[in-house]
Amino acid sequence: MFIPLPSRRKPSLRWATPALFALLWLAFLWAKTRHGAMQDDLLREWGALTGMAGVLDGHAALRLVTALFLHADWAHLLGNLVFLLIFGLPAEQAMGPWRFLLLFLFGGAASNLAAALAIPAPDNVIIGASGAVSAVIGAYLALFPTAKLGVVLPLGLFLEFVKAPASLLIGIWALLQVVFAYIGPAFGAVAWSAHIAGFLFGVVFALFVRAAIARRMRKRMGY
Repeated sequence: MFIPLPSRRKPSLRWATPALFALLWLAFLWAKTRHGAMQDDLLREWGALTGMAGVLDGHAALRLVTALFLHADWAHLLGNLVFLLIFGLPAEQAMGPWRFLLLFLFGGAASNLAAALAIPAPDNVIIGASGAVSAVIGAYLALFPTAKLGVVLPLGLFLEFVKAPASLLIGIWALLQVVFAYIGPAFGAVAWSAHIAGFLFGVVFALFVRAAIARRMRKRMGY
């Protein structure tokens, strides 16, 4: 458990999350300059492919990473960007930018690999940063198990802002990913298995580097 301690030192610069935010935007806008068959060819060339043939492809490792920066549409992109900012900024503040980049890239690649092996249909294209963002959510939960998140609830004609335990909200979200993997909406079009694998990767990653993070925080606080 990490307990925030008062310090007069300025917080370290968080540049990894904004950089990833910008890269995801730029990659999406760049892909949108392609039209029709050219865009389909782009997604197939740089997206991850399902099935053993796709996993054993000579460029499979690179595809697992480049697929993170490709998105199907605006809704797909914006959903990932919102969750990246909510959970990425505090996670990066705790673990530092370089560990956070490793979490995002390796967590995303691992989640895409899991989805490529879990989806039975061969040669389907997997794209999007959802698995990497799920890894960030898992790491956030492991780093801040007692944190609270603000939730806006519609109550009739009014909106009520309430705080709820992050562990409860993230737990519900994780449970839904498991359920949706079997009976969820857009089955086959959404790689729910990537969300699950990414989330588990994030939890394990945060626990694995927890001692190093604690040393970093003590050093930053001057202890």
